[in-house]
Amino acid sequence: MSEGNFIKGQGAQRNEINRFDRYTFEPEEEDFQNLKTQFTEVSPKTIVNAVKSPDLAMEYSLNPYQGCEHGCSYCFARPTHEFWGFSAGTDFERKIMVKKNAPELLEKFFQKRNYVPKTLTLSGNTDCYQPAERTFKITRQILQLCLEYRHPVSILTKNALVLRDLDLLKELAAQNLVSVSFSIPTLQEEIRRKMEPRTSSSNNKIKALKILSENKIPTGVMVAPVIPGLTSDESLTILKTVSEAGAQKLGYSLVRLNDTVEPVFINWLEAHFPDRAQKVLNLIRSMRGGNLGDKRFHARYRGEGNIAEMIHQTFALGKRKYFSVKEFPKLSTENFTGTKAQQLKLF
Repeated sequence: MSEGNFIKGQGAQRNEINRFDRYTFEPEEEDFQNLKTQFTEVSPKTIVNAVKSPDLAMEYSLNPYQGCEHGCSYCFARPTHEFWGFSAGTDFERKIMVKKNAPELLEKFFQKRNYVPKTLTLSGNTDCYQPAERTFKITRQILQLCLEYRHPVSILTKNALVLRDLDLLKELAAQNLVSVSFSIPTLQEEIRRKMEPRTSSSNNKIKALKILSENKIPTGVMVAPVIPGLTSDESLTILKTVSEAGAQKLGYSLVRLNDTVEPVFINWLEAHFPDRAQKVLNLIRSMRGGNLGDKRFHARYRGEGNIAEMIHQTFALGKRKYFSVKEFPKLSTENFTGTKAQQLKLF
């Protein structure tokens, strides 16, 4: 293992075995620090996902990239990389699939004859503003399409790169077509650098939140995940800070370690916080009926037991104190111009 008994700049500390395969490629230890991100252009046949989970508010989601350079150790999307024949460990962070035809597919989706517009969420799985977006600009093209077709779009990101597209966001917001939310699980930069090593710093997320709010773009914050024994004591501080920065909406979720996320997170935790690793894991188990994960609808977000209830009460208090008088607009679908029926209204 490298300096400090962990691999610097990565969430995953190794390549976990793909649950659909018996073998996996594991680089030599000295090669880990020199791993370069590989980008592969792919051409999916569809790009918009109808979200049917009963405990999610999203209606449609779109992910321009598969895999994510941000390297968050707890990321629930890691196991999806295994369906492509890769590992949920290092591969998830270093082997990124780029959906170059996403804008073309989205435009065809908008043009479907019987399509009824609903808010499109970027990103439902991996971050649409991960570092790859600086080069490929797929998210910007999608925002341009949403503006052209007057289609509502909601953005969730961990990256201040979203400010690059402030010009489009302002135009969309003027027509009530966009909202931007940041995922901020911690304000402690020492923890942030280890837990989500290639996201924007906590300070830069807050600065971006302020800039968007000042430009009349609806903003929200997801405190996700809340990790007992590691970040849970920050909750009220985070709520106060983001409220003062202009956030109009707040959400949160409790950490859950499903499938291959479990070994990735455990290895990360033991490498970075060996003195508290078992305590954190035991606290998570206390919220998950003795397990580290939970896939049951609704229950996966609520958790159970005293620790989960204390977290819920803390957020309830924070919402009353810092968000009780705030309103978050419902995005508009009234002026969508994609279908023939909508186009006839112009005449």
